[in-house]
Amino acid sequence: MMKILIIVTSIATYESGLETGLWLSELTHIYDKAKEQGYEIMIASPKGGAIPIDPESLKPMVLDKVTKAYYKDSTFMEVLNHSKTLKEVENETFDLVYLAGGHGTMYDFPEDTTIQKIVREHFENEKKVAAICHGVGGLLNVKLSNGEYLIKDKKITGFNWFEESIAGRKKEVPFNLEKGLKERESVYSKAFIPMTSKVVVDGNLITGQNPFSSKEMAKVVMEEMKK
Repeated sequence: MMKILIIVTSIATYESGLETGLWLSELTHIYDKAKEQGYEIMIASPKGGAIPIDPESLKPMVLDKVTKAYYKDSTFMEVLNHSKTLKEVENETFDLVYLAGGHGTMYDFPEDTTIQKIVREHFENEKKVAAICHGVGGLLNVKLSNGEYLIKDKKITGFNWFEESIAGRKKEVPFNLEKGLKERESVYSKAFIPMTSKVVVDGNLITGQNPFSSKEMAKVVMEEMKK
């Protein structure tokens, strides 16, 4: 049986106090597809315990059927309220490490050395590593054993600065993710139309641009898992 680790944020607010957290669809779609395949799924976060959900991701205009069903599923929400800590799972081996997004990740993913260790070890052991939207920020500071950044020269995508403007979060976020990815010398690309789906595959590294990529991301990841 294939094992999947989904890493989510523990951060519930921006520095201003405005609520944020996990963007729920960036978890539910991959969770749903993995469940269909009978994969073993583990959800972990830096602090463990209850996962904060960004209220913006629950608004009717963005809450799709799959995500709405999971949000109303008490069993699933119980799982989400009892996530493992990263320290509890850091020595386990998974077939896929998946970094879900949400603005909360911008605060606790980039500098988390346990995330860096998990991602590096799995990537170097030819396991799949995937990240979506702001979760891609968790790849920024991952260095391989040779000292080079994992994303250097890799084809990659992630939430871009113009999309940050559309979301009204340019003054809230702690850094510009698009700029950061380019500074690491990744081969960054984005959809021609902002807030539309884009998924990029580069070997065992799979990235999705934004929440609207959640469905396609889950489909592509499942296809890559079968290779």
